[in-house]
Amino acid sequence: MRRGIVAALVVLIVAGSAAAVPGGPALVVEDAETGQRYLTVPVANGTTVALEYTHSVERTRVYDEYTVRGDRLVMTRMEFESYGWGLPSRANVTRENGTLVYDPPGSYERVTVAPGSIAGHRLHVGTRTVDLVALTDERSVHVHVIRRSAFAAATDTLTTYDSTRLV
Repeated sequence: MRRGIVAALVVLIVAGSAAAVPGGPALVVEDAETGQRYLTVPVANGTTVALEYTHSVERTRVYDEYTVRGDRLVMTRMEFESYGWGLPSRANVTRENGTLVYDPPGSYERVTVAPGSIAGHRLHVGTRTVDLVALTDERSVHVHVIRRSAFAAATDTLTTYDSTRLV
């Protein structure tokens, strides 16, 4: 009986210690209204995170690129094919293979996105691509970086994402 109690205490101490050890950052996509977590993907400083969609009026591709820096998403690149509502008409853009490219300012704790079937929002995290419309059922989401414990990082692999929703 005593050995069982001691063993249980050791397990609790080890689990508690693992929960306190830093496990690294992760990108989270969660419902903007309810906080329901749709996606958790491990990231590192320098990981590219991008939103790609079709502009609702111009019907052209827009690509917004961010780089993970600590707990922030720093906007590092914007690509678009034509000027339209919401696009930087007075920005200093360059043209690369017919695409307008812009180095926008901005560092964000979170980015809010309203995925839609017309726009076809996709989220790129490193080499992974996720269909945000299918993942969220077109619900608005917050995209942000969190710090996880080693325990949370280890268990995230069990619930990180539904691979059927990858593009």
